[in-house]
Amino acid sequence: MKRRQFLRQSGLAAAGLLTLQLPGLGFGKQPYHGVMKPVHNIPGIKAIDPAWIKSLYERGKPTTYHKELNELKYIGMPAGGLHTGTVYLGGDGRLWLWSIYNDEREGIDPKTVLWYDGTQERKIRSRDGASYLEPALAANKRILEQGFAIQIRQGNQTWIKELKEEDWEQVSFEASYPVAVITFNDPAVPVEIKMQAGGIFIPLDADNSALPATVFDINIRNKTTQPLEASICGWFENGARKLTASTDGRKHNTVLRHDSTILSSFHPNNTDTASYPDEGTTGLTYIGHDALFHTNAAIWPVTNELFTAENDKTADSAADEKLVAAISTAAASIQAGKALQEQFVLTWHFNHPLKSTSKLKDAADGYYYGSRFKNAGEVAAYIRQHFRELWGTTIQWRDTYYDSTLPYWFLERTFLNIGTLATANTYRFKSGRFWGWEGVNTCAGTCTHVWQYAQSAGRIFPSLERDTRQRTDLGIAMDPNGGIIFRAEYENRPAIDGQAGTILRIYREHQMSADNSFLSANWPQVKKAVVFMLQQDKNNDGLTDTPMENTLDAVWEGEIAWIAGLCIAAAKAAQLMAEEMKDKAFTATCKTYVEKGCRNMSAYLFNGEYFIHRPDAVQGRKKLGSYNTCHIDQVLGQSWAWQVGLGRLWDKEQTLSALRSLWKYNFATDVGPYISTHQGGRPYALNGEAGMIMNTNPHNEDKPYGEDVTWQLGYFHECMSGFEHQVASHMMAEGMTDEALILTKAIHDRYHGAKRNPFNEIECSDHYARAMASYGTFITACGFEYHGPKGEMKFRPAFNAYNFHAPFTAAEGWGTYTQQLSKEKTSHTIAVKYGKVKINTLYLDAREVSTLKKIKGSLGDRELKVLWKQEQGQLVIHFPEGIHILPDEVLKIESGI
Repeated sequence: MKRRQFLRQSGLAAAGLLTLQLPGLGFGKQPYHGVMKPVHNIPGIKAIDPAWIKSLYERGKPTTYHKELNELKYIGMPAGGLHTGTVYLGGDGRLWLWSIYNDEREGIDPKTVLWYDGTQERKIRSRDGASYLEPALAANKRILEQGFAIQIRQGNQTWIKELKEEDWEQVSFEASYPVAVITFNDPAVPVEIKMQAGGIFIPLDADNSALPATVFDINIRNKTTQPLEASICGWFENGARKLTASTDGRKHNTVLRHDSTILSSFHPNNTDTASYPDEGTTGLTYIGHDALFHTNAAIWPVTNELFTAENDKTADSAADEKLVAAISTAAASIQAGKALQEQFVLTWHFNHPLKSTSKLKDAADGYYYGSRFKNAGEVAAYIRQHFRELWGTTIQWRDTYYDSTLPYWFLERTFLNIGTLATANTYRFKSGRFWGWEGVNTCAGTCTHVWQYAQSAGRIFPSLERDTRQRTDLGIAMDPNGGIIFRAEYENRPAIDGQAGTILRIYREHQMSADNSFLSANWPQVKKAVVFMLQQDKNNDGLTDTPMENTLDAVWEGEIAWIAGLCIAAAKAAQLMAEEMKDKAFTATCKTYVEKGCRNMSAYLFNGEYFIHRPDAVQGRKKLGSYNTCHIDQVLGQSWAWQVGLGRLWDKEQTLSALRSLWKYNFATDVGPYISTHQGGRPYALNGEAGMIMNTNPHNEDKPYGEDVTWQLGYFHECMSGFEHQVASHMMAEGMTDEALILTKAIHDRYHGAKRNPFNEIECSDHYARAMASYGTFITACGFEYHGPKGEMKFRPAFNAYNFHAPFTAAEGWGTYTQQLSKEKTSHTIAVKYGKVKINTLYLDAREVSTLKKIKGSLGDRELKVLWKQEQGQLVIHFPEGIHILPDEVLKIESGI
């Protein structure tokens, strides 16, 4: 049994499922050194094919998974609104999982899996990586009946096909979050179907992106030279009281003809007065006007009757019976080579917060969407009324984001983790408060030392992050002394890395604001938080040394590079905020701390190769720590600095040496030999897969992690994608683009659809929040810096700089940036697609460009007055009067010699 389990769980490469084409070491080829004294066995020379590395830079094509390659069974793309539960879009376009019922269980698929780690068989829970070892199968999690079928008539022939994998010879899934494209083809059928599906997703619009709904946009193209007729039927099972079905009540399906909707509900008898987590409503809506409604449809076998029968009377059934609503479109003619397009929307409404959130006063009044809509019918009516704007802008964002010179695979991996916000990992309550777990139903309280790694929400939905900083971190969670309780109501102490990371996030949230109002309103509390952090440097050398909780769930003694550096970065952010608030005394205090810290970081925490953990003078190495080992987060502070434009903090060459050491000592093209000899970690990367180990002992010191190690040591031997993304973003910023892309691709390939769900990066449970650090690598690939209140924006791409095109988000709008460079001239454009973008000063790339003599700026047909200078490989463009770029307007900056 052990051997079978081991081969099944860690021998995926042998099964032909490994897509990362790196020269793996091969499990067992390295000598086994035993459990008690494992020896570092990651080769320093990676021997990676240069041609493969070169391919990582290529634009390529969207990642597409195929039925014929057996790549669809695990796919589960979050397809609902933010904070409205977990509804997965499967590889063949059907919805599954349906975690909309306020389920208290841990993970998306609560279970325990046996895993042989090389020496023993272990029980792996959801929080340990059960879904990594044994991914949930869509076929086993279709809790509600839902689907579509088409009827095609041409001449004397009729074709009836469900839109599901079994009915088509070819099915493909294009993984372009937030809207996927599923294509159905069959040589025997005269049409091609393209289904676009996903939730409403509009960056900067957190309210409309939080609708409990999934949109299906179905296109039927006539492949033949003759006309044909087509109609579509969509169906959706009544989802009310699905899990707590009782005989004391009946299900109802009711047509709301004005809204082209069938509303599904449950009506208890008077004797049942209890409240149930699955008590609510679901809805099926057609975005059109000519359709047939059936409130009690018999779906199977799918026949002509499904498309022609109508029953618009309210239907009811016993609580334990299925009651299925169906809507069929009228048959429409499609000429040769032309297409028919129809849209449907599925909605739900279950306004019952988890019992585990009962500590939160905000949870008592229900969810935010529950305060906006009384039931799924009202959700449907709102979407139908505003469909063109809501869905049109969603598609516009999808197209804007992927319209880039950056590789498709890179754009996908760095962005898709924001789908975590559209799972049961996060909630938004009636008060507007945002709240999240670390992973689904695991580790409560929007934990500061985890969520501070996440970079995507602050850029895509900054209003959520601003509110969380003000309402929670600087309000509910703040102690009188300025300490920020790292789980708010669920803890009673701060975590030092969470404290520093929150200060850095406050600066980011300020930057992603249109003006100074957020910072001005919160400055007294921000200052308290900074003072508390500075006070943790007991010996006044700029290096934090007070033992406090950190993200590795332990209290470490001494001066720890990754914590000290993070506090230095936070102090630098505080210095800049104090300058803006004209607080000269506090500016000076923070500046002094930063200068001392940077100086002593280089002098005392660098061992010649990388940054370390200097033991406490009294305690020594008694307790668990990283000490002289190579730790993944050792230069996290500098990594954060590049995210928010703080610039270089401490010594550049030492920082580069540290990153090269991580590459040399911690990155393995095959983690198998390492994890087989360094037990205790959780299986987030397996034999045959590449990854960066959290902490290694490259010089094989005795007792490298302390004399009295505890259970947290297991973390050191793992590959956790959120930390890996953080390192990749830093490598990208420092010019180590090969390494950054390889590391990001390693994660991308670990989550290939043939192996597991591409949209679910796992750490402590599913859809782990830290994985949203991935967007930071996109930010540094663009060399993007932004300060909304100052109206400043900067681009300096890390690669493909001479012909570069990519999206951006600002405080009030988003769009695309393009640059073209040569020695004699430059061209830079900013095109706004949504909202508006205020610009006072631009910092633009002009690397290897000759001395320029002329600059022309224009906004549409209007020539602009500009002040400019060329310095250190960049153009600084200033608009004395300031400008606002509106939708469909293009700002152009052209220069020449």
